[in-house]
Amino acid sequence: MGTDLAYNFVFKVVLIGESGVGKSNLLSRFTKNEFNHDSRTTIGVEFSTRSIQVDSITIKAQIWDTAGLERYRAITSAYYRGAVGALLVYDITKHLTYENVERWLKELYDHADPHIVVMLVGNKSDLLNVRTVPTEEAKVFAETKGLLFMETSALESTNVESAFLEVLTAIHKKVASKEVTRGSISAVTLGPSSEFNEERRSCCNSS
Repeated sequence: MGTDLAYNFVFKVVLIGESGVGKSNLLSRFTKNEFNHDSRTTIGVEFSTRSIQVDSITIKAQIWDTAGLERYRAITSAYYRGAVGALLVYDITKHLTYENVERWLKELYDHADPHIVVMLVGNKSDLLNVRTVPTEEAKVFAETKGLLFMETSALESTNVESAFLEVLTAIHKKVASKEVTRGSISAVTLGPSSEFNEERRSCCNSS
């Protein structure tokens, strides 16, 4: 009876932000508890999954990473399609990656569902001595835009779990409260679905 398909929901969450901010390591830290010091850019969309429990409900999180495509402005609308959550990541030591957050936010809202749950993530919090983005500044920006906010360190595994869990819990609350409309409910798979898996494979192969 018990298989890895025993889940209630599948939530697609995308990682976005400038190249080099640590998106791939946030993904690997959350899904595999791994950190790659030689995180060279790979080309092509990739994703990993991890199942978690929220209020006795099993959620399969499908986390998508741009894997370097953002360097070439090659991210297509297919990357955002079906996403119900997003982590918009910047590097707290590189102010330019923070300055570009607004552009990423616009692209996200242009292509994703309007009900998407978005968290602004300041990564590399272990490098406090070379910080260029004040926590309070980013926190206020997130509040004005209606975003969740957290600072993380994929290297030290600080707040990585908390960031993903907060986003996934917020998505679940929207689904449970019926706040998610028909337009975005298609992004949420109610239990195992072979159709969903087929669509997932075709998405990845075409990227």
